[in-house]
Amino acid sequence: MTEAELMQARTNPEFLGFLEEKEKNAIENKNIAELYEVLDSLLILDLEEERINKVYETILIVAFDNVQTKLDSHTKFSFESDDFYYIRAFYEHAIEKWSYGNFQGAKELLFVLSEIIEDELLTEAIYVKLLACEKEIDLDSFYDQTVMHQQMARDEKHGYFILDFKFDTKNYLASKTKDLEEIHSSLKHLLEV
Repeated sequence: MTEAELMQARTNPEFLGFLEEKEKNAIENKNIAELYEVLDSLLILDLEEERINKVYETILIVAFDNVQTKLDSHTKFSFESDDFYYIRAFYEHAIEKWSYGNFQGAKELLFVLSEIIEDELLTEAIYVKLLACEKEIDLDSFYDQTVMHQQMARDEKHGYFILDFKFDTKNYLASKTKDLEEIHSSLKHLLEV
């Protein structure tokens, strides 16, 4: 959107009314796909931070409830249907914790996520991040030293995740098997219901 289009959307009472109604319904129905649509719109339009935070908090509540359901049922998320949004929310929250230097919180979230998704590419990328959190490498340093800044083109859903690194991921993880086993051993209690 151009700046003029953004300004028009920000000041269009009909559109703002539609967005407010959609936000209300998404929160009431705990519809994570619609919550993300609303959140993305609020962010693009740079609307009130309080509204953005409320929608994001609702997304996290819905996501955590669904992650707990997956843990309880011993099933996994795929990239199908609304599962993608739960994966995205959990991942973004882990990265947010990491960005604030909460290595343990990020590590725990990344570990749980790695255990409840059915996507080899994302799981391997999460393992790389898990190892960095274990070593307490801050997020900025991780990006600078480890992440391939030009990510490979993939489907839209994978575009929300950092998947490409400055090394061969499979070889790197093969060399870190013992470290990953130790992390798993120390955090496996998080999977118990």
